[in-house]
Amino acid sequence: MAELRTNVSAMDPVWDQIMDEARTAVLDEPLVGGFVHACILHHKSIDKALSYRIAAKLASNEMSMVVVREIVDEAYAAEPDLIEAARADLVAVYERDPACHRLLQPILYFKGYQAVQAYRVGHFLWQQGHRDLAYFFQMRVSEIFGVDIHPAARIGKGIMIDHAHSIVIGETAVVGDNVSMLHSVTLGGTGKEEQDRHPKIGDGVLIGAGAKVLGNIKIGHCSRIAAGSVVLEEVPPCKTVAGIPARIVGEAGCDQPAISMNHMLGKNEEG
Repeated sequence: MAELRTNVSAMDPVWDQIMDEARTAVLDEPLVGGFVHACILHHKSIDKALSYRIAAKLASNEMSMVVVREIVDEAYAAEPDLIEAARADLVAVYERDPACHRLLQPILYFKGYQAVQAYRVGHFLWQQGHRDLAYFFQMRVSEIFGVDIHPAARIGKGIMIDHAHSIVIGETAVVGDNVSMLHSVTLGGTGKEEQDRHPKIGDGVLIGAGAKVLGNIKIGHCSRIAAGSVVLEEVPPCKTVAGIPARIVGEAGCDQPAISMNHMLGKNEEG
């Protein structure tokens, strides 16, 4: 049994750590034992745990948990990149959120992580032509998590959405890899045009709480958008913008602002 456990660990150290954390959680707080067993310990892999968790959250009187879970399982089986993205998102939250002390936490408790994983399944369904199913996932994610991401939006890997309340991401929005954003961020359009009308967010961008990025504009890689800003024009790479309307107030402050999560403007930067 020890040898088997070692082999499993070598194949999937992330899941092995999650399982260890889950066992510790049950020992430390027996009252959550049933919850932790149902969400983590009863499953053999991270994809099975995620499909259970997504189904438990999104199920309703209109669509049972069994049906939702079958949809998620089929999506994961057909598209392994969904699991790769889920892992990257999990590590991103663990490394960037100071309130996250265990890999277990986002799967069990963090609605930002859960909402993004449910969106990813909805996006897969959209790409496969299952538009109404995709809309159902969008609706339930909005109702349950307060996060409204159109299933056609394209979002990269390593995404961290902290707190996640009132996030809105429009249909033609594109979000790169390793992006971090806080609550009440909007990636929206500026009118009723039906073509490409939403922002294109580069890799490594940090978007502060309450920021609004509107229109088909590019936000350069590793740039930083200050909290409460309204961005209406393109932002060059590695810059900080702030204000209403936002303007460039300085450099990004570091090579990877989305990873450092430093939202403070320097003394030579204006709000």
